[in-house]
Amino acid sequence: MKVLILNSILFTAENNIIPKVKSIKDTMIYNLCIGFKNLGHEVTLAAAADYKPSVLEEYEFDILFFESVLKQIFLPSVLPFSPSLYKFLKSNAKNFDFIISSEIFAFPSFFACMVCPSKVFVWQELGVHNRKMKKIPSKVWYNVIGRFFMSRCFVVPRSHAARSFILNYHRNTSNEIIVHGMNFDNLKYSTDKADYFITVGQLIYRKNIESIIQKFDLFLKKYNLLHYRLYIAGTGILHEDLRVLVKQLNLENNVIFLGHLSHIELNEYLSHAKAILLNSRMELNMISLSESIAVATPVITNLVPYSSYDVIQNKLGIAKDNWNEHDMMEIIRNNKYYVDNCLIYREQLSVEAVAGKFIALFNEKNSDRSN
Repeated sequence: MKVLILNSILFTAENNIIPKVKSIKDTMIYNLCIGFKNLGHEVTLAAAADYKPSVLEEYEFDILFFESVLKQIFLPSVLPFSPSLYKFLKSNAKNFDFIISSEIFAFPSFFACMVCPSKVFVWQELGVHNRKMKKIPSKVWYNVIGRFFMSRCFVVPRSHAARSFILNYHRNTSNEIIVHGMNFDNLKYSTDKADYFITVGQLIYRKNIESIIQKFDLFLKKYNLLHYRLYIAGTGILHEDLRVLVKQLNLENNVIFLGHLSHIELNEYLSHAKAILLNSRMELNMISLSESIAVATPVITNLVPYSSYDVIQNKLGIAKDNWNEHDMMEIIRNNKYYVDNCLIYREQLSVEAVAGKFIALFNEKNSDRSN
């Protein structure tokens, strides 16, 4: 099958500034394309040129970068607008059997729905309105463009929150939820856990790392497990502030800043942790949460990430707001139970499994149409 994936925004931009990266091979959507390729399908990825890496790369499938225009109005970090992509779809949609596009609130999805709606699955991640300009553009889009001009395409939600949200505007929505996939080539699991916790992410405000340090401090004081460590993997503007906090709490020997790690290095730390600790202020789908489950490391998180529902449903750790030192001890005492659950759930997270679900759902829809 010839599959076209439309995903203009390849990674998150902080404060509308798209960072220059040397590679896009670690992005979620690139690895999903690998999943389709590994299943024997011919896949092409279309993205905004604003996200093109600074270093020339060789890819295992076709990647097309389309230039954005009117960038002052349609920010490439939020809503890239590329008429050249529309022209490409008009001329080439007939050459593809199946088109997957990210988000209803996106020009590529709108273009694809106008050109060939019967081939289009929109993979919906957002479960809330985009906050830009007090949510007005998002609300107009969903209520007008999404409701009346994109009704013929089929929407596949990435989470229960996304499904609840999109059903307000789009009835042609799948009951099946397809989550983000992981490339297991880069993720080796381990059931051998050491006496430490880990948190992974940029050292920025929304990641709320300071609260995790404070919770870890309470854990040490409550249970006197002074040999336990908290590893912090990531870099960011709050690095020095967090170091000051660690010093104030006399935790220099217990909290270790790892900085930026390669995938191999991060895998080593993550796969041997008792649990990953997450307490984000505002997050949708946290890749680090899924990666942790994929390497059989349980999760302690608040309810902000959409995938917290899956943590609760499948007993992959503890997901609740205001989790505390007692929850950390619960993970330690019953670590094998949670690790075993992660191992069972892990099989659903491979990029091949995710690609296979899309193909099966597409074939099912086509079968329904023919009948």
